[in-house]
Amino acid sequence: MEISSLMFWNIFITLVLAPVLYSIRQNGAELKRLDILLNKTREEVAKDYITKSEVKTDMSVLIDRLEKLDEKIDRLFEVR
Repeated sequence: MEISSLMFWNIFITLVLAPVLYSIRQNGAELKRLDILLNKTREEVAKDYITKSEVKTDMSVLIDRLEKLDEKIDRLFEVR
């Protein structure tokens, strides 16, 4: 039985080229899905960061409380 060139190309396309194209399509879809997930992750992580103004506010409150404690300790030692 002789294999004609038309039959050869049909076999080649069916067994070689079709799986390759299917794989490329699946990889493209997976890449798109991962890109969407990465963008969502970037947005969610940014919500967890603290801004400079918040740090300054929190530090000023902390320093004020430490100064009050320092004053109380000084008064405690003055009495004795």
